[in-house]
Amino acid sequence: MNLSQTPEVVSFPASHYVFVEKTGPFQQNAGAAWNEAHSYKPALSEHNQITGYLSLYKMGPQVYRAGFALAAAPKDLPKGLTYEKFAGGKYGRFVLTGPYTDLPQASGAVWSMAKEKLQLRDDFAIENYLNDPRVTPEPELKTEILVPIA
Repeated sequence: MNLSQTPEVVSFPASHYVFVEKTGPFQQNAGAAWNEAHSYKPALSEHNQITGYLSLYKMGPQVYRAGFALAAAPKDLPKGLTYEKFAGGKYGRFVLTGPYTDLPQASGAVWSMAKEKLQLRDDFAIENYLNDPRVTPEPELKTEILVPIA
């Protein structure tokens, strides 16, 4: 697994965010949340500019949001998606290079390192998917794993 070992402190910008939310075990819900979110993408794209793909999640209770960052507040939001103006903030950034199947293991490693090296705050963590898996070979996929810091 190709995962950075030292967090970089970054400021994640406020974002217009639309998402599908699931609660419960991530292994069960993450894929289902993304499948549902992607089913709304064609209708969402008709009236909105998607600028990024993000997962926001909390460890306890387990809340997982699969969704899209937008250039502006949504217009004609498809039923089934929820909108929130995500505040952003200060995060410790780790970078995973490789397939999305490495994310559960990488996330566990990130949280272990973060608890030792950073003062965490109670907020959503972020997985920011930096490239398109439809055109990027799996070994070259890059995902920022961002943990909220005080």
